Amino acid sequence: MAGRFKIFMTFTVLLLIITTTPINAQILQDTTFLNLVKKNIDYIYNLQFNNAHEVHSEIKRLYPGHPVVFLLNGMMTYWEDYPMLSTTSARDSFEVDMRRCISLCGNNRNSAYEAEYLLTDLCARGLLLMFYADNDLIMEVIPLTTGSYQYLRRSFDFASVCEDLNYFTGLYNYYREAYPKAYPVYRPLALLFPEGDRGVGLEELKTAALNSVLLRAESYFLLTWIYLNFENNYPKALFYSKSLHELYPENVLYLALYIKNLLLMRQYDDAEKLIIASSDEAGNKYFQAQLIIFKGILQEKKYLDNKLAQEYYKKGISDISNFGGYGNEYAAYAFYGLSRISKVNGEKHAGKIFGKEAMKLADFKKINFDK
Repeated sequence: MAGRFKIFMTFTVLLLIITTTPINAQILQDTTFLNLVKKNIDYIYNLQFNNAHEVHSEIKRLYPGHPVVFLLNGMMTYWEDYPMLSTTSARDSFEVDMRRCISLCGNNRNSAYEAEYLLTDLCARGLLLMFYADNDLIMEVIPLTTGSYQYLRRSFDFASVCEDLNYFTGLYNYYREAYPKAYPVYRPLALLFPEGDRGVGLEELKTAALNSVLLRAESYFLLTWIYLNFENNYPKALFYSKSLHELYPENVLYLALYIKNLLLMRQYDDAEKLIIASSDEAGNKYFQAQLIIFKGILQEKKYLDNKLAQEYYKKGISDISNFGGYGNEYAAYAFYGLSRISKVNGEKHAGKIFGKEAMKLADFKKINFDK
């Protein structure tokens, strides 16, 4: 539920945008500031938190009170605690930083820095919205979505001079066309808004991936997500998932995405090498639960050991259940596997039950590892 709801809310928010004529503006004009922010973000996405905190302290010293200080602090909290659940103790400080960032951006009255503050504002709103949506906090999502309208609309004024904002224009252009096709129930809603262009959207996202300051990782991630789930073009997705992993090799979320892509491509040897190298019981528990399910897929598909695969699938389902909606996608893969194995064993009723559970949890039914 959380995955689909997050996508739907993002799509709904972006449908509110009305494109306007680009204007000239400056973005992050201070070279020292720009380089420090880029360095800090790269450390955050690569989960190098000691280095990230060190650079962040320098940014805070040189630019006290700038909203990006709070954005970066919130990003560090988010990734240090990933996946951040609604019950986590870090939630309060994360929300305070995001809200403080949004408030400071809203108070800016200097037009020379409008693009800079607008981008920072949208990043804070986007991260906060993603946290709420991932945790099914609908009552938090609605007011934040409504309040973001004017800022999202304004972002199109700066897309030609701020590469990061191509992320938002690309997201709109692609999802305006792709989402109603994938989920026809939303077609009547989509018809109320200007048409998008899937091809243009993908190109804008590629531009953001290559040139963004704040949204490079998110752009690579979204391109991988689109090619996997909407285009079902696994080779193209592999280019972006591999690139993302190479950019941020310590990021376990991106590593899991890359391993999944390899398994979908049936590149079992490469996937297994990464799984073996990444298995660490002391590491991120969410990632370790994902690895258990990946091991089940390997045993079923590469080694044809259905008994061991079943054990991995069942353990994976149990382990990943601790992470709420974050675990649904991977639990679905395990249930699909149990369904296949049950049918092979002649247990048709069990196969149907497991299959129904998988379909209930999966947002994208075609990604089931059946083939």
